Order: sequence, then C-alpha cells, then structure tokens
Amino acid sequence: MTIRLLLVDDHTVVRIGLRIILEGSSDIEIVGEASTAAEALEASNKFTPDVILMDIGLPDMSGIEATKEIKRLHENIAVVALTIHEDEEYFFKMLDAGASGYVPKRAAPEELLTAIHEAAAGEVYLFPSMAKLLVRDYLNQDRSPQQKDSLDGITDREQEVLTWLAEGDSNNQIALTLTISPKTVARHRENIMRKLNLRSRTELVRYAIRKGIIKL
Repeated sequence: MTIRLLLVDDHTVVRIGLRIILEGSSDIEIVGEASTAAEALEASNKFTPDVILMDIGLPDMSGIEATKEIKRLHENIAVVALTIHEDEEYFFKMLDAGASGYVPKRAAPEELLTAIHEAAAGEVYLFPSMAKLLVRDYLNQDRSPQQKDSLDGITDREQEVLTWLAEGDSNNQIALTLTISPKTVARHRENIMRKLNLRSRTELVRYAIRKGIIKL
C-alpha cells in the first residue's frame, strides 16, 4: 500500500531535505506541501492524505492547533509531529491534539520512516526520549494496589498480547513470538481495546504502565 503524505513545514530547505529522504521509500508518495497552518488545512481537505508530517512552529497558527482542526475534520488522517521541541509542554499538547507520532528533527531518517509507517498503520510512534516523558508522567501519578492488581477482565493470553503491544511490537511480531496468527493477535487486540475502553496505542501504553505491566 502506498502511503500518501503531506509535508508541513515553514522552511523550504527543510521540506526539500525531507523530500530527498522520503522519496527514497518506494511506498511513500508526497501528495503536497504546506508552509502554514492555513495551507495545511486546505491541502488536507484537497488531498486527504494518509499521514501529515507536521511542524509545530508555524507562522500563522501552531501545529498543535492545526492538528486539532485537521483531526476534527478528518479523523482518519494520521499526524506525525516533526519538531525541534523536545519538552513536555509541546509533547503532551500534541498528543492531546490527536497526533499519532512525535519525532524530533535530530532523529535519524530510519526513525522518521518508522514513525510514518506506524502512523499509517494506525499505530503510535514515540521517539524514545519522548516515550520516557510519557512513562515518567504516569509513574509520578498515585496508583493504588487495587488499580495495579486488577486487570479489568483481561485473560492471560490477552495480557500477553497487551504487554507486547505496549512494548511497541507490531501484530506480526507478536504473532511470531506467541506462535499464533496475525489475525488472532488482531482479534485479541480488539477485545483488549473494547474491554478497557481504549482508543489508541498511546492510551494502551498509559494503561500498561499504570497497572505495572510494563516498567521504565
């Protein structure tokens, strides 16, 4: 499947560099570019890309606000933040806006490509340093023994799948590890998300940390 991508960054030289990196991937098609939030909104309406690579520091409106508006209008468009900002304020605001990925501009090209592919597949990709912020945020919250011990009706097999999902493994990787089919993994995942009333992998990771299933 070809991933249709929209580039959003107010620096022309950055967009040129990203094109050089991304056009080397045979399954990514750059359908448009934007240098402002207004252009990003217009292009998202026009092209309905699968993934938007979004800078946070745009001249007319922040990438955070642009992401909120794009997700309101196009729920199925995944947004990956590509930014110089690596602090908590921008990170959590971008996740709350609906971003499916957060990658600093210092990241290696391979990590950016992974983030785009994960987002296109409906997953969430967080650069390791940013994932630690998420972990720290939840470790700092009060957790009662009852919260930690109860797994809300999750079966032993579902807990296994939940653990690997929270660690960042794909359905295919989990299938190989547990010697089951990817379809079975997908079914377990659907059951987990339904039972726990979770909507994204980000929420799943938060749940797993809160319950003590995975640790920093």
